[in-house]
Formats: sequence, structure tokens, C-alpha cells
Amino acid sequence: MQVQVDLQPELGLSVTEAARRAQIVSATIATIAELGYRKATFARIRERAGLSSTRIIGYHFGTKAGLMQAVVTSVLGIKEKFLVERAAGTADRAEMLRAHIETEVAFLRDCPECVRVLREVAANADDPDGWPVAGPMLKDFQAGQFERLLRQGQQEGVFGTFSPAVMARTIAHAIDGAAEAFAADPSLDLDAYASELVETFERATARR
Repeated sequence: MQVQVDLQPELGLSVTEAARRAQIVSATIATIAELGYRKATFARIRERAGLSSTRIIGYHFGTKAGLMQAVVTSVLGIKEKFLVERAAGTADRAEMLRAHIETEVAFLRDCPECVRVLREVAANADDPDGWPVAGPMLKDFQAGQFERLLRQGQQEGVFGTFSPAVMARTIAHAIDGAAEAFAADPSLDLDAYASELVETFERATARR
């Protein structure tokens, strides 16, 4: 199923222009997810979006870098909404950590197109025509969220003594491992996998 992007009209854009931009971003996400970053040319995106010319893409986004910026920020927005909707409702940092890990793993199953797009963009961060901020942003996005959560929990006395930065990166790498395992074996029980991760990191972050 193609991911549908809902872009609110930005300053200076009409509702029609915002809808066209959303249409192009949605088509780009689907194209990258199916064919990979390198094969997601303007011509293929035009075909999927049902546009009359690739010039329409250039009109709305200027360059490939501009289009990739819109794609990455849109996919991260979809992921953030997914996480908030499923991990909200508690102020307890330990419960938030559990919910965040479980939700990150669930995202692998429930939003596979978004996962593939983020991995493809990150793997091609050296593209000279791409959005140069994408690589560093994707590298730090997930670990940064966990680090803030862990640091706040330490300040509140919920978690034990450890480096929030190191622990956050370890959690992020563990979730990347889940993504790789799921890609290799789509029958993998991700709920059980998430439970194992939660138990591991609950022990690792607990107060002694």
C-alpha cells in the first residue's frame, strides 16, 4: 500500500499546490521503496505520480535535494506520529522506554515502505545531488530520541548510572538489528523480538 503524505499548505502555497507536492512526495516514497534510491529518477516518479512532465517536479521542489528533503522530513513525520500515538499516555520514564522500543519494532512491520525509504536514503547519503543533511539527520534521529529519554530518566532517579549517549546508540543498533533480521525473515515474530529487547534494556538501565 502506498504511503499517503498529508502536507498542510505552507506559507505562500495554495491548497492545490500543497496537494500536488504531497502527491509527488507520496509517489517518490513508493518509488524509492520499490526500486531503491538510485533508480528513483524523476522520470519514474513522474510516471508513478501520473504527471504530464518531470518539469512539474522541478517546479515544486527545484532539485533532487529539495525533493529528498521533503521526502525525509515527511517520512520522519509519519514515524514520529506513529510513535506518539502508540507510546503516549504515561509520564513514567521506564514505561516510556518500554513503549518506545516496542513501537520502534512495530514500525518495522506496520510501515515497511517508510523503513525502506529511510534505509535507502541513509545508505546513499553520499549522493552529491541528494539532500546533504539527510545522512547526519538519519544517523542521529533515533539515538537522539532515546538519549533524551534516558537522560531525563536519570535526572528523575528512574534509571541507573550509565552513559545515556552510549546506551541510546546501543538501543538504536539493536533496533537496526531487528530491521535486518526482519528483512531476512519476514515471518520473524517481531512482538517476541521486541519483548526480548525490552527485557534486555530494562535490566541494563535499571537502578542498582
